[in-house]
Parts: sequence; C-alpha cells; structure tokens
Amino acid sequence: MTNEIEPPSPSPSPGKGAGVKRLFSKIAGRYDTANHLLSAGMDFLWRRRAAAVIKATTPSRILDVATGSGDLALALQKACPDAALTATDFCQPMLDEAAQKGLTDLVLADALALPFEDMRFDALTVAFGLRNMEDWSRAISEMRRVLKPGGLLLVLDFSVPPPPLRGLYRFYLHKILPRFAAVVTGEKSAYEYLADSIEAFPCGDTMNALIESCGFEGARCERLTGGIVSLYTARRPAASTVSAQ
Repeated sequence: MTNEIEPPSPSPSPGKGAGVKRLFSKIAGRYDTANHLLSAGMDFLWRRRAAAVIKATTPSRILDVATGSGDLALALQKACPDAALTATDFCQPMLDEAAQKGLTDLVLADALALPFEDMRFDALTVAFGLRNMEDWSRAISEMRRVLKPGGLLLVLDFSVPPPPLRGLYRFYLHKILPRFAAVVTGEKSAYEYLADSIEAFPCGDTMNALIESCGFEGARCERLTGGIVSLYTARRPAASTVSAQ
C-alpha cells in the first residue's frame, strides 16, 4: 500500500439503511437465483475462496455479518465444521431464507451496533454487505470491537476492475444488469442501486487504507475475476500491540 492513498471520508448517509432494508426485503425470495445468474455462477467460486482463507486460520468462533440468505455462512460451515458459526443480518426476510437452508445461529442485528461482547470472535466475514452500510468506518470499527486481538477480518465485495475490463464492466453494470435483473426479480431499482453503490465503494489501496484507519493492520487486497470482486483481509492487532498503544 502506498503512503499517497488517503482513506475516504465516508460520511454517514442517514436513511440509507432503511432504504436498503426495503429493497432487499422485496427481493429476498429471488435473491439467490439473481446472484447465480447475474454472476454466471462465479459467486460460488468467490465464496469458496473466502471460506478457504478463513479455514487456514483455524478459528473457533466465526461471525458472518450481513449474511443475507446465508450462502457464505454455509460455505464457512462446510470449510470449518468444528467452529461455532454465528450469522447476522438486519433484514428479517433474508434471515428467513438463511434459516430455510439449515442455518441455526441467526441473529437479527445492525452491523453498526452488533449485540456481542468485545473480543468474542476469531474471524469475521462480511460479503457484499459493507458497501450497503450507512457508515463504513463505523461498521469496520464495530467489527474490530468484536474480534479478538489477532483476529481476522475478511471483506468480500464488488469493485470496479482496472482497464481493459473496466469499460465493458461498467456497460454491463449500468445498461444490462438492471434490465436482466428486472426480469429475474421484478425489482429493477434494486440493481440500479447496486450499480451506483459499486461505483461509489472504495477499492484496492483505498479500501486497505480505510480498514487500517479503523484500527486494523496488514490490510491486503486480492482481486478475483479480473477485479470484478475484491477480497480484503486484515487483522486486529495482537494483544501485545494493543497494550503498547
């Protein structure tokens, strides 16, 4: 990461959360079908990669934030069968979908105010959810709070790829995806919002800087599928580092 990159100043967007909740409540029953079709099945590979990264840390307790319909939580459960897995979302219809898939430890909660004690989890994941939150810095800081010292944060989300793929991707994102999604889900507005939110979301070194500004260290970015999706990892500083600050 270069020193020239400054973290964005993500000013809170009052009311954004309520709007996002309404959108995703409407499409909860068709969310998985739309994801699989619109990503051409690549979403399975993205979640598998995220689960493999978490598995390598051999966590005892995992928290999946903004779990949606629970697909990443299921991948984590399969990859880490001995870990206690908790999944949260602030949209009850999405949690209902996750429950139908067999997930049990589901908690209705806003990521900006997680209902867990400090330093509870060894690993925390958030896939395609941070981008939708009202205040990215506040959300990341809250995730840090519930992670143990040395715990791993993993953020998986869409990003705008570098050239030469960028122009083609933007055309798909703004012109094709909303129309196709309208056919699949009946809610074109949700996917128009998706395109705009991806454009506004920091990526690469800028996201790494944002994560580290919230108290994490060693943030790194792994680009997947040419940079259409980025996987970020960082750790809460170990106890010795925390006590020295």
